[in-house]
Amino acid sequence: MLLDDKKTIRAWTYYDWANSAYSLIITSAIFPAYYSAIVPEKVMIGGVTYLRSSLASFSISFSFLFIAFLSPILSSIADSRGNKKSFMRFFCYLGASACAAMFFFQKDNNGEANILYGLVCSVIASIGYCGSIVFYNAFLPEIASKQNQDAVSAKGFSMGYIGSVLLMLICFAFILLNDQMHLNLGSLPARISFLMVGIWWFAFAQIPFNTLKEVKKEKSHHTLVILKQGYAELNKVWNELKHYPTLKKFLASFFFYNMGVQTVMYMATYFASDELKMETTQLLAVVLVIQLVAIGGAWLFAKISQLSGNKISLLLLIICWICICFAAFVIQTVFQFFILAFAVGMVMGGIQSLSRSTYSKLLPLTNDTASYFSFYDVCDKLGIVIGTLSFGLISLMMGGMRNSALGLSVYFILGLLLMLPIPKKAFSTQQSSS
Repeated sequence: MLLDDKKTIRAWTYYDWANSAYSLIITSAIFPAYYSAIVPEKVMIGGVTYLRSSLASFSISFSFLFIAFLSPILSSIADSRGNKKSFMRFFCYLGASACAAMFFFQKDNNGEANILYGLVCSVIASIGYCGSIVFYNAFLPEIASKQNQDAVSAKGFSMGYIGSVLLMLICFAFILLNDQMHLNLGSLPARISFLMVGIWWFAFAQIPFNTLKEVKKEKSHHTLVILKQGYAELNKVWNELKHYPTLKKFLASFFFYNMGVQTVMYMATYFASDELKMETTQLLAVVLVIQLVAIGGAWLFAKISQLSGNKISLLLLIICWICICFAAFVIQTVFQFFILAFAVGMVMGGIQSLSRSTYSKLLPLTNDTASYFSFYDVCDKLGIVIGTLSFGLISLMMGGMRNSALGLSVYFILGLLLMLPIPKKAFSTQQSSS
């Protein structure tokens, strides 16, 4: 593929457009609100009583733990054979199918929800989403030159926000229409939303699938079994990091601050529902605010990074996140939460986009991009496991999520402290092959 080819880049960004419907509607908006509406506050499974928010948090932890162990195996195979797109397609279809299957997550005639079915579908959808992203991200250094990767990454996230908000508005209108006109359709509008996410994800993914080209590679002659080969690649990246101190320090910082970012994104709706008792329509409105503001936030911090560099931009973003955690601990009203949601939107898109492009620019000159992005992905997923697990445990033990939100500030502070010693000029130094 030609670097910086506009058609290729546009097609690549359409996968953000396609899969972000899952990120918004399933992980952040309609599914959490629907889950909180039909699942009782306390749920007994296997003789153990869980808060519904803790149970959701633990299911997220499980799905990311699973994909964290799986992704190194898959990416090493894809990178050695040059078939990233095949794996990306498989996980895309897996996730889209699971979202569509959520249509059947509902209460029975006795008024009891099939909770385990809903959680299993959400776990499979999460695995599909995460599995496809590692291969999607690995295409970035193959389609964009280093100096353009911040802008291309931001364009992808912005496309994702626009596409997901568009579908969200359609779903929101259907739900609102049912409520305001008393159509008595029950849970049908929400469940149709899940079906629409699956169709949307599958349909728009065909654009990158039909355009992206694999970099031709010689057939690999590995003798290790697939399992050992995958972790051997992961171990190889780990050992190579000692030659790239800036990359290693950045990954350590990313591990902690991203732990906080992702946990906030996954648990914000549950927090608003349980702590502030917000209604479903209010919850959906909050998520829309976050997504709309995030479109501008991704571009704003891409511009800031051009003017002041990646380090200053990332430090500013992390400090903002620390303030958000403290604010979440003390807020009491729905209006205050809307203000907080605006702040989250401004920094959410910026830190995701800038983290991805910064890592891509710091990569060594190597053809094993999928292996390096797999390592990045494992850091991301293990961070989410620890973040959501600790969030759920603190909530379960202390009877609420305010202390959990405050606890997340510790992860951001650690990320900040690890970022500070990295020289600013190191972020603009091209990594040479070892």
